[in-house]
Amino acid sequence: MDLKERVYSVLVVSAAEKLNTALSSFLNGSRYSPVRFVSNVSAAKRAWNEQPYDYIIINSPLPDDAGIRFAIDMSASKGTVVLLLVRAELYEDVCTKVVEHGVFTLSKPLTGSIMLLALGWMQSARERLRKLEQKTLSVEEKMEEIRTVNRAKWLLISRLNMDEPQAHRYIEKQAMDRCVSKRVVAEEIIRAYA
Repeated sequence: MDLKERVYSVLVVSAAEKLNTALSSFLNGSRYSPVRFVSNVSAAKRAWNEQPYDYIIINSPLPDDAGIRFAIDMSASKGTVVLLLVRAELYEDVCTKVVEHGVFTLSKPLTGSIMLLALGWMQSARERLRKLEQKTLSVEEKMEEIRTVNRAKWLLISRLNMDEPQAHRYIEKQAMDRCVSKRVVAEEIIRAYA
């Protein structure tokens, strides 16, 4: 999918109607969907449990919490980019606390150009996370293939009295001769001998 066609889901955690209205103008159209607004951390947690979001924008403080712990927890979630908006006088302290967790921080009040810049940073970070997710998935698939092949080898060793190198060669040769993956051969062996 082309980056210009990519759509990002957004959860805005803010009790300030004025900011929510301003954010709505930036988060409209086909680039952001769904966009959900909640007014406190409790509602944000419920929303997150219903559906994970690509972006979470937190306008601190909130009626039930400052939102800092929530920002840190959500940035640890797979694939989520978090932006924390804080008052200017708190910016330095809050930024120091959350930066090591990957939370973006901006001081209020915001200008439109700063918000557009921040959304660009969030897009960049989300795409980087997406690539890491894909790489992790391929590593997990490879590890699963190795486990399956090893299980098949042990079945050949125990059922057909092969040694480990013989079992390994047998699986490799079957895969090459039949133009299939070692995993396919291993799964057939497991079905036959397990």
